[in-house]
Amino acid sequence: MAKSKSDAGNFVSEWFGHRVYPSVVSSAQAIADQNSERCPFLSQATGEDRVCIKNVRSRGVCSVSCPSNGVRQDWLVCPYRALSPEIVNGAVRRLFGLPDQVDPFVTPAVNLVKEEVRSDIHQRLEAGQPVFTYFDEKMGGELSIPATDKSPEFAFDVTIIEITLQEGVPEIGRFGILEIQTTDFHGSYQHAVRNLKDGLRLHKSTFADTLQKNQGWLSDGIEGPNIANVFKRTFYQMMFKFQLGQHGRCAGCILAIPKSVWDSWDRHLGNPQVIAEPDGTFSLLKPGQTRSAECPAWIFVFDPDAASATTPSPIIVNRTIGTDAPSFSYWALEVAPEAAVSNIDAEAGFLASLSRRMKGVWPALAKAAVVEKTTAKGRKKKMPIQALEKDSDYDKPGPEAVKSDPRDTD
Repeated sequence: MAKSKSDAGNFVSEWFGHRVYPSVVSSAQAIADQNSERCPFLSQATGEDRVCIKNVRSRGVCSVSCPSNGVRQDWLVCPYRALSPEIVNGAVRRLFGLPDQVDPFVTPAVNLVKEEVRSDIHQRLEAGQPVFTYFDEKMGGELSIPATDKSPEFAFDVTIIEITLQEGVPEIGRFGILEIQTTDFHGSYQHAVRNLKDGLRLHKSTFADTLQKNQGWLSDGIEGPNIANVFKRTFYQMMFKFQLGQHGRCAGCILAIPKSVWDSWDRHLGNPQVIAEPDGTFSLLKPGQTRSAECPAWIFVFDPDAASATTPSPIIVNRTIGTDAPSFSYWALEVAPEAAVSNIDAEAGFLASLSRRMKGVWPALAKAAVVEKTTAKGRKKKMPIQALEKDSDYDKPGPEAVKSDPRDTD
């Protein structure tokens, strides 16, 4: 059965933190946030009202609902959507080895300018409570490791700093890294954002009901996620940042990644074997390897809980996965390429596509050319390349193919 437009489309699913797809949340707070362009996540983190920091074309868009993995999922497009206690406090506990029953105090660095916050921190430290602060672009500024002659500069999404008390004086302890992975989409959000703003302006008292009846407003101009680009951009960074936990001052690195993005990386990581551990976490390691007690690299796979009656939808961490850079590399650069190499002729995908291309430019060669094909039993067999077309309907690179960036021909 052919998919309907609503089954296949990409829809803004959260606007200024509140759900608008597939159901529209109707509450006074949701309308107030949308009218004032307030970001509930930055506001919660800082303890004061903050407006959305995105540009006017994408303002308020937190996530997009998309069926690219075969099921409809939320794909986060703003890192501040994940700036929840579940992620930040969970990262502090995991990186600094705090038991579940210990409640750390965590506040963004931007709050440290307040005298009452400094006094509160001092009292908490004297009482023995673990205290942490964190820097990011909008809350105290990004931090980075400067470039050297042999390495580029590396900036961190969120840098978590441990604050300790030494002889009654607050001191800086170890640091940890939290990277929050979002997705970029093809197309533009600007038409959907314009529809939402106009709908809110023209239907003040009936906005939720009107939007529920006009869900097409939410998909106007939005195309699919740029999965290959996200993986390329993130993989290189994580290979470096997962290594930083080897330094004594670094408590380690966590990659917080939405479930939709993690699912889309399955092929890029060679369909990795994630092993369940007795403590409820998981491990992504090379076959035969066991996880060390001082694991420096973690992956949080999370999702907004769309079924919750709370708005904004709370963030739920579905999986906590311990890994390391060599294992991440093994699955992405050994297992996945090995599978790709075996598919050059095994499924006749590449050769069938070559035959179809050749028929368009040199039909006689396409008809006469003979290639060696590996049979299902592993034997080599020569046969006309044109005959392979019936083995595969593969035609050309799809929108999610890994390839070079577009050439600048302007």
